Amino acid sequence: MNEPRQGAPATVTRPPTLPTGRRGNVPRRALLPESTEPDQTPAGDLVELTPVPEAAPADLPTDGQVRASGSDQPLVRMRQRIARLGSNRPQTPVLDPLFRIVRANHPKADLNLLSRAYRVAERCHRGQVRISGDAYITHPLSVTTILAELGMTEPTLCAALLHDTVEDSSYTLTQLAHDFGEEIALLVDGCTKLEKIKYGDSAKSETIRKMILAMSRDIRVLVIKLADRLHNMRTLHYLRPDKQSRIASETLQIFAPLAHRLGMNAIKWELEDLAFATLQPKVYDEVVRMVAEAAPSRDEFLKQVIAQVDADLHAAKIKATVTGRPKHYYSIYQKMVGRGRDFQEIYDLVGLRVLVESPRDCYAALGALHVRWNPLPGRFKDYIAMPKFNLYQSLHTTVLGPEGKPVELQIRTDEMHRKAEYGVAAHWKYKEGKGEPDGARGEPSELEWVRQLADWGKETNDPSEFLDSLRFEINSTEVYVFTPKGEVVTLPQESTPIDFAYAIHTEIGHRTIGARLNGRLVPLESQLSNGDVVEILTSRSENSGPSRDWLDFVRSPRARNKIRHYFTRERREESIEAGRDALARQMRKAGLPLQRLLTLEHLTAVAGYFKLADVSSLYAAVGEGNVGPQAVVNRLISVEGGEDAAADETSEDRVVHERQRPSGPAPDSGIHVLGASDLLVKLAKCCTPVPGDGILGFVTKGSGVSVHRTDCTNADNLRTEPERLVGVEWSPTANSAFLVAVQVEALDRNRLLSDITRALSDQHVNILSAALNTSRDRICKARFTFETADPTHLDHVLAAVRGVPGVFDVYRI
Repeated sequence: MNEPRQGAPATVTRPPTLPTGRRGNVPRRALLPESTEPDQTPAGDLVELTPVPEAAPADLPTDGQVRASGSDQPLVRMRQRIARLGSNRPQTPVLDPLFRIVRANHPKADLNLLSRAYRVAERCHRGQVRISGDAYITHPLSVTTILAELGMTEPTLCAALLHDTVEDSSYTLTQLAHDFGEEIALLVDGCTKLEKIKYGDSAKSETIRKMILAMSRDIRVLVIKLADRLHNMRTLHYLRPDKQSRIASETLQIFAPLAHRLGMNAIKWELEDLAFATLQPKVYDEVVRMVAEAAPSRDEFLKQVIAQVDADLHAAKIKATVTGRPKHYYSIYQKMVGRGRDFQEIYDLVGLRVLVESPRDCYAALGALHVRWNPLPGRFKDYIAMPKFNLYQSLHTTVLGPEGKPVELQIRTDEMHRKAEYGVAAHWKYKEGKGEPDGARGEPSELEWVRQLADWGKETNDPSEFLDSLRFEINSTEVYVFTPKGEVVTLPQESTPIDFAYAIHTEIGHRTIGARLNGRLVPLESQLSNGDVVEILTSRSENSGPSRDWLDFVRSPRARNKIRHYFTRERREESIEAGRDALARQMRKAGLPLQRLLTLEHLTAVAGYFKLADVSSLYAAVGEGNVGPQAVVNRLISVEGGEDAAADETSEDRVVHERQRPSGPAPDSGIHVLGASDLLVKLAKCCTPVPGDGILGFVTKGSGVSVHRTDCTNADNLRTEPERLVGVEWSPTANSAFLVAVQVEALDRNRLLSDITRALSDQHVNILSAALNTSRDRICKARFTFETADPTHLDHVLAAVRGVPGVFDVYRI
């Protein structure tokens, strides 16, 4: 029984029989049987009681029980029944925060339905605990709270409370449908993982495929899954690092783009930032640090621009709300990678959001601001007249603002802003009247891409191919082209006439021999642009079919799948031959021995790994492009035993003739060989040991003793020949000099290499060699080798390099 506030009327209950040992985090009232309802006395009742602790024996009368007797007892009970009938307050205190959010969006919501769903979920998950140690019921309750904040209605919220019951308990879909109806049961079924497939990418792929098919029938399935993933990402730090990376990668590649497709930007931004912090914590911390350092000066400039925009719109008699547009850490990083710009160029680009009352005011505000500042050519986009695929509407323009700095402007109405933030959830959050909105099952236009995903999901059998196609489809931007009759066809960006032909019909794609673009004949690999009119020329020959070369330039998953299926069915022998040649070329390119690796035993093992029937199926899969030749080569190496990372004997036996050094005292190695004093000693360049490192000596043939660090990548291989190991210890002298190799990792920018080398030279370091590599994601990795006589100075050198802007890690290698 909940303890009443001081001076408040107490709750009068008959003591229920509670199960023993079930306290934990579960509220006591949640443990009551469904038929047991606690009696409550509303505020203003005349009975005041003083409760005692729960530990009082149930067979003894307590102060919390009614002591009234005789004629008073029926009066008290009658008051309690009247109070229950007239009170709409929820019976489960743990749901109070959720109910407040639901009532704020939907004052007439059926809270009893939610309370009943919670009791069922709590009973099904009783005794289950999350890895964090919290009771499992906290997860569905948190997911439901997220959806309530989005404004979803009772069926969706009930499905969220129950979404794990079928999967994690004996509660069946049949029972759920009987208790809550078919609508909620279908939503829960769409969120339930498959049971038959338990391992690897197949399970993940088939579960996601099931979700795609379910959301093509009801988009709310995906909304629930996004809220489920968001709460899992918020609590991801309790998992093992490998699971964190796997889930964060999946979130970034699949769930965040799906949230974008639904227009749910608030969910998308948080998912991206959480995944970014998990996958690249050092880069994330560096971006956060740079944002914090640049924020004060940027905020001052932002206030100046907002004041000017407010004044201009007020003078034009346009009612508007002007705010700064927040920049999210992952979006900053993506712009640095995608546009190849420095952090300052991106973060200094001020973004404003102008909210007005009507679409007419949007264009009026645009004109007023273009009068004040000159627009930059090519930066104006009208998404009000031509909304995006996720129903996003806004006017975008970039102007040359104060001090010659560019200012990005987004102009939209309040309704457009709600759609931009909540996407499809705005249908439920801001709907008029009772019942489900017309878009509850999804508007035809907004679900067209979902239906397309479902169609090619049914056609694709290979799990990895399905996931790859899904990642491409949901991450790609789109172009809108027209048929000769004026019908709009939506295709991925950089699509070709071949993609257009297969979007119209499979047979048209197979028989394509040419295309006209805006009335002119063009090559089939020509890329389509927005507004193009495309006409396909087909062959009447019965033997006509696609060309394998088309796979080199088609962009849409549908076209790629149709072409591959054609060759799978019609030209298996050709595919086997092409796959055999492609695999041989890849192995020659890698310098691998064909005769030793391409044995029947090895190839059969690789075919089994890719779930293929035999070696011929493996060659055919490579020839058709379903399995990459590099993936097969990697697996062959793994079957053989892996690439030998340790230096083999031949490399140790090789005598290296060093360059003639200038005259002068030769540098001392600083090593003493135990039991010998006249041996040639050299420090291994693979690990560059310095005083303080654990070391071991290895006697080479003709090159004396090679000294390695005990944690060197070659150390394990050297220990396989213990007879060639000798004891060594550090004995540095004034003439000793040691090579040090360090790795620097940083966000790429202009003058980065110059700043790093200046930091090294300021520490009086003589750089002997440097190697620099920048990846596609704008991560720069630089390796510097230099000579030092005092290894204790190394910590100061690393600290100086770590202080260079953009550098997020420095370490010895």
